[in-house]
Amino acid sequence: MTRNMICIGCPMGCDLTVETENGAAVSVSGNSCPIGKKYAETEVSAPTRMVTSTAKAENGTPVPVKTKVPVPKDKIFEVAAAIKAAKVTLPVSIGDIIVEDAAGTGVCIVATKDIKA
Repeated sequence: MTRNMICIGCPMGCDLTVETENGAAVSVSGNSCPIGKKYAETEVSAPTRMVTSTAKAENGTPVPVKTKVPVPKDKIFEVAAAIKAAKVTLPVSIGDIIVEDAAGTGVCIVATKDIKA
């Protein structure tokens, strides 16, 4: 089976052609760098995404957050719900863990900005 996609691994946005068998990439063409090959292989077998959002501190202050690493694409909405349910106590520093094991993914949600109390 042939699948066409645009790489989102870097700003080049290469047009990739991926040949697959049994849900796995067997060849990738069109990539300008190794990132494109890795992106295509992951995208056809187990797509993942970083999630960025804001959590609310107890006083209503928005706290920008993101997943520490990409999460499975089918878990994005569950991760977003975990972020929405989070209760953040100020102050927070960049990298502070806001949610541990978001939606059972094993991935932490971390603060991306220092916020004072």
